[in-house]
Amino acid sequence: MTSLLTPPTRRRSDGQLRADLRLRRPMALVAALDGILAALSTLVVCLAIGVVGWFLTDAGAHGTPSGALRIGALGWLAGHGAGVVVQGVQLTAVPLGLTLVIGWAIWRLGHRLGESVAEHGPDVHALADGERDWTVPIATGLFTLGYVVTALVVSALAGTAATAPRDGRVVLWSLLLCVLVGGTAIAVGSGRAAVWAAQLPPGVRAAAATVRSLLLTWLAVSLLVFAVAFLVDGDTALNVMSQLHLSAGPSVLYTGLMLLLVPNATLFSGSYLLGPGFTVGTHTLVTPTVVTLGPVPMFPLLAALPDDGPTPAWTPYLMVLGPLVAAVAVARTARRYPLLRWDAGAVRGLAAGVVTGVLTGILAGLAGGAVGPGRMRDVGPLVFDTLTHAVAAFGIGGLLAGLVVTWWQRRRSRDALDSAA
Repeated sequence: MTSLLTPPTRRRSDGQLRADLRLRRPMALVAALDGILAALSTLVVCLAIGVVGWFLTDAGAHGTPSGALRIGALGWLAGHGAGVVVQGVQLTAVPLGLTLVIGWAIWRLGHRLGESVAEHGPDVHALADGERDWTVPIATGLFTLGYVVTALVVSALAGTAATAPRDGRVVLWSLLLCVLVGGTAIAVGSGRAAVWAAQLPPGVRAAAATVRSLLLTWLAVSLLVFAVAFLVDGDTALNVMSQLHLSAGPSVLYTGLMLLLVPNATLFSGSYLLGPGFTVGTHTLVTPTVVTLGPVPMFPLLAALPDDGPTPAWTPYLMVLGPLVAAVAVARTARRYPLLRWDAGAVRGLAAGVVTGVLTGILAGLAGGAVGPGRMRDVGPLVFDTLTHAVAAFGIGGLLAGLVVTWWQRRRSRDALDSAA
């Protein structure tokens, strides 16, 4: 008789029910809305900063709230490479600090979207039968569509004939951010990235880990060198701020805007350490071996620039940091992915160095642009020279480090076998 009784049903908690419903939401709707939300999340912050800045500047005595909102929207578009025209002067430099904040918001919303669509697509049995999983590409496409449409609407509403933001660059930057950052976040959040990574050969995973370590270490070293140079001449920066005669409110706003340019300064510093250097206006050059400067704007971050004229005897040795950082990154990664074959050590170190050098050149190309009229139309790293120097420095350092680490780990392995015998 007991076999005829109805088995008791297990009640699910409210949290489990909400999680199950979240995973079963329609992908098209959720992906498009998350793309719109990713754009609006940072746009609202920029609009708020525009209004706050308007009040801090002159307590709202001049201008209108709509003008302040337009400035905030133009700033948001500038983070997407749109550029802006101010009193007839084209400004094309991208505040990469704002771009990083936008990318972080895209990552967070993309990761959440990935978790929401994790249960979509074919199941394990269907995958075993050869069915393809298009969940991540479709979600990424819909996410990107929502974001790009929102960005174009903002550009149409905020842009005028006088400011002339470039819609083409807005679309291009939005596509790159949503596909590279958002698509990766969706793949990670949905669990597909872990599955795909597990299918890669161990050598490819090791090389990718080396590239990541090398690039992050190089950016950290570049930021450290910039910070040291800025602190050494910190009095100059304070003097510039005092000459601007800003009150407390505008000073806070001005400082916040300068922080958005710290990533640009970091890439300038990296180009300097690699040797090619950068320009701060037409017919200027800042390298470890020569510094040729003319009059520069009153901008506090420029206090980190070296003095005009002959450079100290020790500055050319800064170019050793490139190969040294590559060697450290290869040795660090070899702890997780041992190198016991000579060809594997050489290929991993060289390939990681070359790929990181290419990425460094691409980032250097994003750091510069026009920041004012006249000679200030040419400000930024020497991109092609930075690319070639980075490939050479990181490639040579990675190759030599790969061979040395392989020799060391082979020797330790041989000694361990001998002691065990």
